[in-house]
Amino acid sequence: MLTVTDMRGTHPTTSELRATLPRGGIDIDSVIPTVQQIVDAVRERGAQAACEYGERFDGVVPTSIRVPDRVIRDAVNSLDSSVRQALETAIERIRTVHSATKPRDSVVSVVAGGTVTEKFIPIGRVGLYVPGGQAVYPSSVIMNAVPAQEAGVGSLVVASPPQRDYGGWPHPTILAACSLLSVDEVWAVGGAQAVALLAYGDETAGEALAPVDMVTGPGNVFVTAAKRVCRGVVGIDAEAGPTEIAIIADDTADPVYIAYDLISQAEHDPMAASILITDSTSLAAAVDEEVEKRYSVTRNDDRVADALRGTQSGIILVDDIPAAIRISDAYAPEHLEVQTRHAREDAARIRHAGAIFVGPFSPVPLGDYAAGSNHVLPTSGSARYSSGLSTHTFVKSVHVVDYDEMALRASADTIVTLADAEHLPAHGESVRSRFDNLTVGRGSLSCRG
Repeated sequence: MLTVTDMRGTHPTTSELRATLPRGGIDIDSVIPTVQQIVDAVRERGAQAACEYGERFDGVVPTSIRVPDRVIRDAVNSLDSSVRQALETAIERIRTVHSATKPRDSVVSVVAGGTVTEKFIPIGRVGLYVPGGQAVYPSSVIMNAVPAQEAGVGSLVVASPPQRDYGGWPHPTILAACSLLSVDEVWAVGGAQAVALLAYGDETAGEALAPVDMVTGPGNVFVTAAKRVCRGVVGIDAEAGPTEIAIIADDTADPVYIAYDLISQAEHDPMAASILITDSTSLAAAVDEEVEKRYSVTRNDDRVADALRGTQSGIILVDDIPAAIRISDAYAPEHLEVQTRHAREDAARIRHAGAIFVGPFSPVPLGDYAAGSNHVLPTSGSARYSSGLSTHTFVKSVHVVDYDEMALRASADTIVTLADAEHLPAHGESVRSRFDNLTVGRGSLSCRG
């Protein structure tokens, strides 16, 4: 089932690896014209336009964009007790990690009497997008809302598509997760129109849908395109592509574990990427056999088959584990599992991955739900330069400069010299004006007398 690429005995450059490694992708540019029309319509006509597009794409128009409190209460009250307990456990673990890893202010004494403080200020209002297409994602509510809350965001809006089967409201499990997290507002709107409505709001409507400052969360190609179009009006976390898993494994790995891990990501989307990188031909053959044997008994077997047979998935044979690490770093997967003899040491050498899962008992689904880590991660190779969702996503850094008179006096010569060098003399005059008893010129500072 899985295509095998034999890279043994080769020494490709990084650029050659990036060009030849299997990779899925979405053509965002191709849908920009369509999405631009949606965004423009929502900007001009607000909630009315969003509802019109919702009727076209979702087949339903909710009674109101904002989901009433009673509907949210009913959802959590009717939630299966085992699902509720699982959600509460996941919330607790994710909150534990994100509370401990939020950025803290720091004060640096630069000179006597002069300090620079890096101050972290939470984003004021954030829109969290939760998909509602091929699966139900209460975990995405948690992964978006918890770090935003721990960062101190002022108010949160969760937007999720209306469902015909549930009276035009988002899926009840999504609403229940919002209730357990005490999310401020939930909007029954999906797709590109949801991103546009979050960005521009509609405060003339009876519901007073206030715009947000940032939009986060994964979605399909139309959601991603809308985030690109609205970027600048609002901040965004990332342009998310199809999910990816890469597994570095040697002959000590269990082929059944690996097969199931590859299948687990493939069931997300026909465009999902599942890749095994190994120096063991026997493991490669065993994994392919186990995948073939097991994928067809899953609920989403058609989707899994499309993903695993696609050009974005496959097995890559390498000479050794250092070569596997080099290839993985060039690929920069969203999720990376390391199942080798020396898994911790090998994982420590990885530079580019959205999240790293070490050893046979840290599979990606653990991170999807209950490890405490975040599952909103960089895709399409962007892990080379970006990070997954965290409390850092929801704060902005501001430098606070506090110098007293003597500290500025001690810095004046440096400032004037650099201002003169840049042909910006007024900068130097700004400093000199504060010290009537000083003359400054061409980098010199002396007392008048």
